[in-house]
Amino acid sequence: MNIARHARPAEIANWSLEQIMGRYVARFEDRVPDWNAFSDASIEGYRRAQHRFIGAGASGKHDDETVVPAGNFTLSIMLVPPGQGNAPHTHEVEEIFFILQGRCVVFIEDEDGRRLSRELGPWEMIACPAGVIHGYQNDGDEPCYLQVMLGRGRPEVAGFADQSLFEKRESHL
Repeated sequence: MNIARHARPAEIANWSLEQIMGRYVARFEDRVPDWNAFSDASIEGYRRAQHRFIGAGASGKHDDETVVPAGNFTLSIMLVPPGQGNAPHTHEVEEIFFILQGRCVVFIEDEDGRRLSRELGPWEMIACPAGVIHGYQNDGDEPCYLQVMLGRGRPEVAGFADQSLFEKRESHL
């Protein structure tokens, strides 16, 4: 007989294995790409789609029954078409961009506008520390898929570096 050495969270303490499997498995084919996940996504150059898997992530949108509940982190897959990316922003927690397919230029910058960039390909990543301005851009000819993780189950909405975007950061909710 096997013994669980750690207690289940209270909210699933009495669930069957079927209930756990049904709630905690997410398939890509069931994800709906959200092209309006972020307030900057309606701006040319920042168009991208979020496929939510665990929690809402930095979009701030509420979880639905198809999204695995977030505990201590979020996870989503971003589809970034050629010529698109995201606006420079910060978070109160770390954010990770892990390239799955295609190529993407990731960047960090300071408040004086100094920017360092690196092109990343499949199975490469950057971990962006809390409070560091960062982002990505697909400068290639093919779509890029990247996995995005944030270090909190319910992070704050992205803090855009550009003041006008920051003021509208919750307009997509």
